[in-house]
Amino acid sequence: MTFEELIKNHSADVIEKLITEILTIDPVEIHFDFLEEDQWSIITTHQYEEDKEISVRLHLNDYYDLYFGYYNDEDEFIEIVHPLTEEEKKILPVRLKKVMKKVLDDEQGMRIPNNFLSR
Repeated sequence: MTFEELIKNHSADVIEKLITEILTIDPVEIHFDFLEEDQWSIITTHQYEEDKEISVRLHLNDYYDLYFGYYNDEDEFIEIVHPLTEEEKKILPVRLKKVMKKVLDDEQGMRIPNNFLSR
């Protein structure tokens, strides 16, 4: 299965795995970033051995996406972006969504204990 197929057909599983991994990190870092007119808060995991980056981003207007970046065999960085469905948004813990919204509103990253998000 290609990474494109994984994200397209099994995005909920990827999101669940990302959340599980994020909740094992203490503290959890939620970053703020922007590019031109677009702004987002982001949680990310890096899998350095496999040259992969997996993130969930919250943009303005309650728009969430799953971001998957990796290096292909030619050492080109490939980015796959998948908009989250309403069902996929429900996978995210409520407190995580609130913190991501605050980071986006304040335009400033935040570090919080992982047990705060898992309640």
